[in-house]
Amino acid sequence: MSIYESGQMYLETIYILSQKKSHVRAIDVGEQMGYSKPSVSRALSILKRDDYVSVDDTGGISLTAKGMEVAKTMYTRHTVLSQLLMRLGVDEKTATEDACKIEHVISEKSFAAIQKYWM
Repeated sequence: MSIYESGQMYLETIYILSQKKSHVRAIDVGEQMGYSKPSVSRALSILKRDDYVSVDDTGGISLTAKGMEVAKTMYTRHTVLSQLLMRLGVDEKTATEDACKIEHVISEKSFAAIQKYWM
C-alpha cells in the first residue's frame, strides 16, 4: 500500500464514523482520534490532494473509491487480527491495541494466510 500508516488510520476512522453517521466532519475525526483541528486539517488536505477523500461544501468528508479500498482493507485487518488475538487469550484492550499496530505492517501474503487458517 502506498499510503503512510497515519493516512491509513485516518481513512479507517472515516470509514468507521461513516458507518455510524451520515455526515462525517473533520471535528468528528479529530474527536475520534484525539487529534487537534490543525493536525486533522493537514491530514485531510493531503488525503484530498492524493484522491483518498473528498470534502463537500458543508465540510462533509467522503471516501473516494481509492480511499474506500484502503479503509476497508485496514478495517478488515484490524477486525480479524483483534479477534485472532482474543481467541488466543489476549484481553480485548491489548488485542485491539496490538491489532492496530500490526494491521499497518503485515504483508498481504501473511494476512491472507492468517485469514485462511483462522477464519
